[in-house]
Amino acid sequence: MSQPRTTPLATGPLAGVRVIEMACIGPGPFAGMLLADLGAEIVRVDRPERVGGRRGDGDSHLVLDRGRRSIAIDLKHPDGPGIVLRLAAGADVLIEGFRPGVMERLGLGPDAVLARNPALVYGRMTGWGQDGPRASRAGHDINYISLAGALEPAAAPDGGAPVPPLNMLGDFGGGGMLLALGVVSALLHARSSGQGQVVDAAIVDGTALLTAMLHAMRFTGDWASPRGGNLFDGGAPYYRVYRCADGGWLSVGAIEPKFYAEFARGLGLAAELPPQAQHDRGDWPRQRALVTAAIAGRPRDEWAAVFAGTDACVTPVLAPGEALSDPHLAARAVFTDVDGLLHPAPAPRFSRTPAAPGAAGPLVGAHSEAVLADFGFSPSAIARLGRAGAVIQGSGAVIQS
Repeated sequence: MSQPRTTPLATGPLAGVRVIEMACIGPGPFAGMLLADLGAEIVRVDRPERVGGRRGDGDSHLVLDRGRRSIAIDLKHPDGPGIVLRLAAGADVLIEGFRPGVMERLGLGPDAVLARNPALVYGRMTGWGQDGPRASRAGHDINYISLAGALEPAAAPDGGAPVPPLNMLGDFGGGGMLLALGVVSALLHARSSGQGQVVDAAIVDGTALLTAMLHAMRFTGDWASPRGGNLFDGGAPYYRVYRCADGGWLSVGAIEPKFYAEFARGLGLAAELPPQAQHDRGDWPRQRALVTAAIAGRPRDEWAAVFAGTDACVTPVLAPGEALSDPHLAARAVFTDVDGLLHPAPAPRFSRTPAAPGAAGPLVGAHSEAVLADFGFSPSAIARLGRAGAVIQGSGAVIQS
């Protein structure tokens, strides 16, 4: 019989859901973070090489790794895969981010895991997907979004090289977030039917999905100009980023005529920028030149003050560090302290089952013994596996339970 759990009580809408996360990078941990924020119990299966320390990508994953426990299992040990199978038998979800075939070679593929737990949701996070000509090839966010047609439009208006939107679009928007949605959807089905399934979350698929509006605009002819000459790529004078006198930047999104009129008034250009000329693409170069010259005449924060409290859809472009102290974000507690490090707070917000960020990312193997106990391993089995080196406690010491 399983011993009482040693995890704190969760409060989010996924409280009571158990997730086994095979340690990986980027979008997989992001999906795990989202699920943990919403109350799921996440157990990360780590490699033993870094036991007692941060995992290999620990510095860049300090925030992504919040809200988990860690068990260090040697998957090359004869007992290693069997331990994971037993954990999966007591879980609701397993997520992994290896290349196709790796989990199968470990004896932990969907067939093996679902045989032990037919109601389990098996989430797979890859860049290229589980099949297709590139499925076994390496890649990163920039490769996936470029092939999905999402990078080429993101270029400087002067026709310069496409600019990667960090790794947010592919890894997190088209990757981890879609995996989390897929897992929760499959979990709802499993709860009602008793049937688990595989969720194949590929970054190329998710990124292509994010281009839905772009393809509609191509079909209707609203995205027909060369790169840098369209509505959302910097071509429109009312949807663009402008440089200020102090080198700061101002973002403008005054798409609707009434917002555009308010924007023009704030610039002191109401006569020069009449609403009826707003969508005249032939007039866009003139409008851009006027707006560029006007905004370049004052510092960023002065412009922010001019447009504060208006519906002109104008905001300062803040650096990540500046965003931490923005009054609106502060009022909503968009960033929160977790063990001395400021984290983005969980989102979205729930009225009845509020989400909360878990503790900072664990050290590798910090909870090995406790996890085994919570999943029903007897004290003698825990001690045996520790002595054999199949499972290692975070201190690096042999488990003696």
